[in-house]
Amino acid sequence: MDILKKNDIITLTVTGITSEGSGVGHVNGMAVFVTGAAVGDVAECVVIKAKSNYAIGKIQKIVTPSEDRTPSDCSVYPKCGGCAFRHMTYEAELRHKEQRVKDAFSRIGHLDVPVQPIRGGDHYNHYRNKAQYPVATQNGRLIAGFYAPYSHRVIGCRSCLLQPAEFESLLKVIARWAERYKIPTYDERSRKGRLRHIYLRKGFGTGEIMVCLVINGDRLFKAKELVSALLKENENIKTVLVNRNTEDTNVILGKETDALYGPGYIEDVLCGKRFRISPLSFYQVNHDQAQRLYAQAAEFALEGGAKTIVDLYCGAGTIGLTMADRVEKLIGVEIVPEAVEDAKINAKLNGVTNAEFICGDAAKAAGTLRERGVKPDAVILDPPRKGCDEALLNTVAGMAPERIVYVSCDPATLARDCAVLQTLEYKTQTAVPFDLFPRTRHVETVVLMTKK
Repeated sequence: MDILKKNDIITLTVTGITSEGSGVGHVNGMAVFVTGAAVGDVAECVVIKAKSNYAIGKIQKIVTPSEDRTPSDCSVYPKCGGCAFRHMTYEAELRHKEQRVKDAFSRIGHLDVPVQPIRGGDHYNHYRNKAQYPVATQNGRLIAGFYAPYSHRVIGCRSCLLQPAEFESLLKVIARWAERYKIPTYDERSRKGRLRHIYLRKGFGTGEIMVCLVINGDRLFKAKELVSALLKENENIKTVLVNRNTEDTNVILGKETDALYGPGYIEDVLCGKRFRISPLSFYQVNHDQAQRLYAQAAEFALEGGAKTIVDLYCGAGTIGLTMADRVEKLIGVEIVPEAVEDAKINAKLNGVTNAEFICGDAAKAAGTLRERGVKPDAVILDPPRKGCDEALLNTVAGMAPERIVYVSCDPATLARDCAVLQTLEYKTQTAVPFDLFPRTRHVETVVLMTKK
């Protein structure tokens, strides 16, 4: 077998898509990965990296296009690292994401799980209610956009197709203000400069907009002028904030946030409930798809007449509060203090009197509830991408709920955790993928597990 070398020119037939969104094919028995490929493409590629058991290529020319291939509708794709599938049809993207969930259960979890057809979104553009734009200075001008893949090089993109259209005009206002008053952008190498990120949020159910500037320092100069310009541009702005982050870190938000204008939060309506959203609160970025996802989670959790529900990783309380009026007791757990306060306020906003929210680590709090003798009928798990640790899963199983509803944004960690719960006498009954992140590589899944 001829070993591929760097700068080799090869003809590659793409036979699959990886979890990262890259196309994959084989040459001389070796796997070759290329970005921007669709299954069925035949492409002329140059090898840019060669290892003993795989290679990475770059497409030079599409020899025979796949039936799934479509022209990109974005001027900065794929230089920007946000989207992964703008070169293929949405139907092909959905097929890939559904198969990715199936493969995770079979290959990682070694489980035979019935996976229902993926629920795609009605819209794959302008669906996100949240954007965090890194900023930089190029040729004396402020640019805002997103990082190129595997780097912190900012690709300017004010008119991102994933974001609400009005975000573009707000970015222009902030750029004009920063340039007029010579507000320097942050440089990661020197750790100097003031403006680090522009963080925007919109409540799709209310129209309310949050503008938050993340700065390296104690205060924002010419803040009144900025607020005035923003309010003049968009009357739906409910609050303008400044967040201080002076750490040498990749984490976007610092721990301290002050309101320059308004109450420091926005509100949104989801599943018929009203929610307060602060900068640090977790809130699903796709409003319409989140409503469908939560409806499915409620159907799984409440089937059989659940009376007590424990909602771990509850964030601002959204998923649990949408079903609180159908149970006797709701207990939510979240480690972010600001999110817990939002959850308590959200309960009051919706007249919910049967909810309790605990601030703390999910595993420790679940252990405390078990010691208190709390016996939930259903436990909802909605962890971050890394999934749950084994201690938490053991504690949850020790609470002996009839049902576990697991909401996950990573099929790999979901399958891993379901396999652990299988050893703890919980059977994975069904999984339903939801496309909450069209055009990106991410996919959300809700799973129902029942006690054996």
